[in-house]
Amino acid sequence: MKILVCISNVPDTTTKIKFVEADTKLDTTGIQWVINPWDELSLTRALELKDDASTGIKSVTVAHVGPASSEPTIRKALAIGADDAIRINAEPADSYYVAVQLAEVIKKEQYDIILCGIESSDFNGSMTGGMISELLNIPSVSAVSGLKIEGGKAVITREVDGGREVVSVPAPFIAVVQKGIAKEPRIAAMRGIMMARTKPVKVYEPVATDPFTKIVVFEKPKPRAACKYVDSENPGQLIELLQNEAKVI
Repeated sequence: MKILVCISNVPDTTTKIKFVEADTKLDTTGIQWVINPWDELSLTRALELKDDASTGIKSVTVAHVGPASSEPTIRKALAIGADDAIRINAEPADSYYVAVQLAEVIKKEQYDIILCGIESSDFNGSMTGGMISELLNIPSVSAVSGLKIEGGKAVITREVDGGREVVSVPAPFIAVVQKGIAKEPRIAAMRGIMMARTKPVKVYEPVATDPFTKIVVFEKPKPRAACKYVDSENPGQLIELLQNEAKVI
């Protein structure tokens, strides 16, 4: 069995975001790029499964849609333990565009399990995994918080309202992964970093397709208002603020 982990290249959450060109484009100057956290957890679980000889997982590949500048993030995934990588040489215009590119690669390479993070930490779209499933006409399971291989079959735990659901699904399938799939991301060791330099990264040119969305303008959230302190002996003032300013009661 082969696993493909789809990864996104996102700004580190501590990065101060700025926009240029009339707030229509992200200013990438000085941004520290990292693997999308949910994708990194997906990769960690895939590697755990491969480490267990009883699962029959032979290889773990990562795939990314992005220009050459995103290769350091791909190399980080290889340093963590992925066997090889695929990069589709295109700017990720929107979720649909990314899904089309990844689906075309999956058709060529034939994977048994495809893992996608539930969303990217920059756009929070939560659409790519489901779109890949539709484009390939294969099953998808959302809200996945657990993945095991038992008797050559995938057993998935997913979060549902009020509890959890355990399902079995035939391969190939898409698993849209959320928090809980792994305890914490795997950290690259020095040996892994050195080996990552020589691991293969296959580059595909994108297929022709148009994105479904267009960014008109970016707008930052408004700064938080200053805190107001109310004396504990003055509940009337607190009620007035909640009614007239916060408008929550």
